[in-house]
Amino acid sequence: MKSSLKLTFDNGQTALAIRVDRQAELPDALKQIGLGGSHSILVVVGGASNISAADFLRIKRLFTEVLAPIVESLGAYVVDGGTDAGVMQLMGEARTQIGAKFALIGVTPENKVALPNQQEPAADLTPLEPNHTHFVLVPGDNWGDESPWISRVATVLANNSPSLTVLLNGGEITFEDAFSSVNTGRLVVVIAGSGRTADILADALRGEATDERAKNLAKSGRLQYINLIDIEEGVKNLGKIITDLLSN
Repeated sequence: MKSSLKLTFDNGQTALAIRVDRQAELPDALKQIGLGGSHSILVVVGGASNISAADFLRIKRLFTEVLAPIVESLGAYVVDGGTDAGVMQLMGEARTQIGAKFALIGVTPENKVALPNQQEPAADLTPLEPNHTHFVLVPGDNWGDESPWISRVATVLANNSPSLTVLLNGGEITFEDAFSSVNTGRLVVVIAGSGRTADILADALRGEATDERAKNLAKSGRLQYINLIDIEEGVKNLGKIITDLLSN
């Protein structure tokens, strides 16, 4: 395990980051950047760069009106993929928009991201989302390598407190994120109507013909969905589910 880093973004925000090579190092690494104890955890997974404009607008309200305010009110933490795209961007911006103070932890493969204080990062690297408070930089040369790490970080931070995964939109890697949560016994709430992988999983939960991975996840008993078609009802339902599950 290496020493922690202080990252300073162009918007003036700062974050603490730490590099971790093995999952066994996580408890000590997280304490080193001030993330000890036991906290309710919301894991957010789903679409990054390929969310359509229509889906993006539809799900944005969930972050500013439900996810960020509830996490703040419960004193919970949020764990996601940490890059400046899609659901991770929405989570960071919602936290800042409502003036929240909760810890927002991005878990990402170090070799795929550009740190804000790097001199001339390679053009194919993805920037980190600048409203996150902490980053865990993990081994990996491919997107998806972070999936088991996201789930493990959430488990360590929860430390026997409740945790929950919310899945919105998403592509191939979102299936891996879902399996990682299910395999650790974490409930995954799928936002039907948010597009792509989320809608495929909702179809599987309704017993409709869909792909084999979705069927296997649906059989786990660890998935449920709420429908975003009626936005007002969706906001209310998601708020109740998260509050009930993370307050236990």
